[in-house]
Formats: sequence, structure tokens, C-alpha cells
Amino acid sequence: MNLGPEGSEPAAPGAPQVCPVCLAASPEAMLSVDGRDYWRCARCAARFLDPRQHPARDVEFAEYCKHRNAVDDQGYRRFLHKLAGPLLIRLAPDAHGLDYGCGPAPALAALLREAGHTVALYDPFFNPDPEPLRHDYDFVTCTEAAEHFHRPAQTFALLMERVRPGGWLAVMTCFQTDDARFAQWHYRRDPTHVVFYREATLRYLAGTHGWSCEIPAKDIALLRRPHQNGRR
Repeated sequence: MNLGPEGSEPAAPGAPQVCPVCLAASPEAMLSVDGRDYWRCARCAARFLDPRQHPARDVEFAEYCKHRNAVDDQGYRRFLHKLAGPLLIRLAPDAHGLDYGCGPAPALAALLREAGHTVALYDPFFNPDPEPLRHDYDFVTCTEAAEHFHRPAQTFALLMERVRPGGWLAVMTCFQTDDARFAQWHYRRDPTHVVFYREATLRYLAGTHGWSCEIPAKDIALLRRPHQNGRR
């Protein structure tokens, strides 16, 4: 394996065999920091924590319980409007959606409902009823959740299956841009963040499914499923 520009090293025995985002073989060792080993994928440009070092479920839950977001927190609502704003101008009236990874305070769902849309909720910790995952939607939102996915290829496949033709998968996650600063990056330091995406990663995921991908703002990706037979 070639050494990368930031000093990546050959994979050790037992190293990840595939990228968890696109399932490409032989990801490259990137760096080790704070007792964690990180890898990068040459195909989709994702960076990720060694899956053997993922936090246990109880550790994840304890960390999520430290969050103090609230539905009526105006600062939090402004933050979520980075995604809600671009999505709302693309939705038809009375659209039906799913907020995946809504957390204990589904403020994004509140914003979308206030705009006249219907929103179902799912979260593996705080709204674990799987019934919403059995239905199809005009849009699916995923805000500050994708970085927590332990099996992102499978989770994104599930979410994309739930989007109707012509519908949207709206993702908010802090895009990774600079490997040289990765070790000190605040986003990496969150113990529940295990995969990191670049714009190119989301564009790759969209392209592999024949979808389009728009980046209307920093850290926002809107993936659109094509209409059936190319009709609008």
C-alpha cells in the first residue's frame, strides 16, 4: 500500500477490508491519534474510524443524553434551518417525510410541520419503533446523524429505498476537507463520530444510485431520486 501525503501507513493485520460507506476494498491507513485508528477510502473519499473501535451502545447513549437541544431553542432551530430552508423550497405542498435520527428533541420535524408537511420520526435510541421505516416518503432527512452510522452503506441504502421517485434525501453533516488538520478537528473528537464525509462522498453515493446531488450550503447535501421514466 502506498504512503499517502499525510503519512498514512500500510494496513496492519486485521485492518478493515472494505470502506463502510461504499464497500470498496482495501482502504488506506490514515493516522492514529488518541488511541484511535482512522482510515480513508480512495474511491468515495470517506474517512472513518476503525470499526473495531466503535463505541458500545451504552457509551453512545450516555453521550447523546448530554445533548441539551430543545424543540423551542431558537439557536438550534436556526442551525437546522441550514437544511430546512433549501429543502422546503424544493418540496411540493403537503409532502410526507421521515426524520431519521431525530434524537430526543425533533426540532427539524417541528420546522417542517410548521411549513405544512407531515413528518414521521425514527431514532434507534429515542424513537426506536421500526414502523416508520416500512413506509415510503417524499423526503427523508438525516441531520447530524450520518457521522454516527456504524454501517453507513446499509443505512444509506435503507434511507434511499424509502424515498419515492422524485423525492429527496437531505443530509446535514460537517464535511471533512483537510487531512492535515484531522487530528485536531473538533468533529473527530466526539467519541460517537465514526465516519466522516466529503462533498465528493455524498456525490459518489448519489451517483451510484443514479441520483442527483446538490450542495446548497456548507455541510448540506440534497440527494434526489430520479422520476420514473424521466417524467416530472
